[in-house]
Amino acid sequence: MVGGLVETGVIDTLARSATDAVAGKLWPATLLMLWASAGLSAIVDNIPYVATMSPIVSELVNAEGGMGKAQVLWWALAIGADLGGNATAVGASANVVVLGIAERAGHRISFWGFTKYGLIVTVISVAMAVPYLWLRFFAF
Repeated sequence: MVGGLVETGVIDTLARSATDAVAGKLWPATLLMLWASAGLSAIVDNIPYVATMSPIVSELVNAEGGMGKAQVLWWALAIGADLGGNATAVGASANVVVLGIAERAGHRISFWGFTKYGLIVTVISVAMAVPYLWLRFFAF
């Protein structure tokens, strides 16, 4: 127990496992980070998700030398978490606020009604981010 917090070591274990799995496969890891972040951020608010994933990304970046191409993993995390929040009503706080405002104005939007359009927007947005990450990975 450190500073009143219980340390389970789960994040450290995940970070080491991810580092072992990536080992020289940085571009596939970048795509996995992007799409997994988008998917998970659709059901978990993006701030706690990014806070949880930051030590894992840090470990991956450091394992790849800390600079250069490995930095694209931070971009993949940020973009995936940000865009993934658009997929569902609970993916971002702003979505919940908008649903409340719409309901007060007499326009109820159901969770599934939101998700039907949110998923389409999210998949297209994340797919459009792939060329950007490709440029950051291969051109910089």
